[in-house]
Amino acid sequence: MSISPPVGALNKYLARLFSGHAFNAARRAGEKVLGVSPSLLEFAKRTEEHIKGMVTPGTLFEEFGFNYIGPIDGHDLDSLVPTLRNIAELKGPQFLHVITKKGQGYKLAEADPVLYHGVSKFDSENGIRQGKSGSKLTYTQVFGDWLCDMAEQDARLVAITPAMKEGSGMVRFAEEFPKRFHDVGIAEQHALTFAAGLACEGIKPVVAIYSTFLQRAYDQLIHDIALQNLPVMLAIDRGGLVGADGATHNGSFDLSYLACVPNMVVMAPADENECRQMLTTAFLHDGPSAVRYPRGHGPGVTPQQALTPVPIGKGELRRSGSRIALLAFGSLLAPAIAAGDLLNATVANMRFV
Repeated sequence: MSISPPVGALNKYLARLFSGHAFNAARRAGEKVLGVSPSLLEFAKRTEEHIKGMVTPGTLFEEFGFNYIGPIDGHDLDSLVPTLRNIAELKGPQFLHVITKKGQGYKLAEADPVLYHGVSKFDSENGIRQGKSGSKLTYTQVFGDWLCDMAEQDARLVAITPAMKEGSGMVRFAEEFPKRFHDVGIAEQHALTFAAGLACEGIKPVVAIYSTFLQRAYDQLIHDIALQNLPVMLAIDRGGLVGADGATHNGSFDLSYLACVPNMVVMAPADENECRQMLTTAFLHDGPSAVRYPRGHGPGVTPQQALTPVPIGKGELRRSGSRIALLAFGSLLAPAIAAGDLLNATVANMRFV
C-alpha cells in the first residue's frame, strides 16, 4: 500500500540472479547436454526449481519459523476467506502471502495508482480532474523547489525519503539529481540512521518525512543524530491536522516530542517565503534541525528566490498594540494577527519552538 514503488535488496538480488547471464548460460548448456535424455532433463528441471525454492519467500520465512502459505489471489474472496478461517485453526506462527493489485476493479486507479493512493471526494465516472491549482503554492511545493535550488548551490546535499517521494515533493529532485536521491522504503528508522552516517562523513543529508511517520524513528533521532549533534536536517511535512489525509496522518505530536530533544533546532514557518528561509537556515545549521510545515497552501506569500537564512532563536514583531501580547508561530500566526487587529494587541511571530 505504499505510494512509491517497493525497494529492497532481496528482490533485486533474486531478480539479478535468475535473469543473469551466468545462471541462464548454465541452464542452456545443461539443457543441451541433457537433451539427449528426456528423463535426465526433467530431473534437472526439478532440481533447478528446488534450488530456486531454497531462496524464494516460502523457504525464507519457514527458516524463521513461520508456516508459509501462498501466494493466493487477494481479490478472490471465495478462496481468501476460507483460507483465513483455516489458518485461524492452525497452531504456531503462520505467514499468509496474499497478492493484490492496487486499484483493482477501477481502471483509472489501476492506471495511475499514485494519483489514487489517497483521495478526497471526486466523480467516479470521470475520475480525478487535475486542473490548475491556482496561484498559491503548497508548502510541499515550496520545499521541492528549495531542495533543487539548494542542491545546485551545494554539492554536499543529498535527499532521503522513506517511500514518500511523491507526497513530500521530491519527484523533480529525483529526476534532476538521481545519484543524490535515496528512497529507503518504508523504513523510517533506517532513514535517520542512514542520514546520521552520511553526516559523519561530511555530507549534508535532508530527510523529507511526514510528521506522523517521524514518530517511528524517535529513538534514532535522539541517539544517532541529536546526542551526536550531527547536521541532519528534517523537512517535516503534514505538521498539525491534515484533513483529507485522514486521522493516521495527523502530525499532532511533533512539537511536543521535538522540543525536548537535545541540540534540536525546531522551526515552524508562517508563510511560504518564511518556509524557504527556514529551510535554508536548517540546512546551513551545523547541528540537527527540523522545519515543520502543514499540509496544503500557505497564505499566498511569494517566496523570494534568494536562499536567505533567518537568525536562529530570533522572533519577529508583526504588530504593535497595547496591554495584550499574542505569541504565535507557524499556521497560527495569521489568526493571531487577525485577533490582534480586533483587540489592538501586540503580535509576535516566535518562529522557533
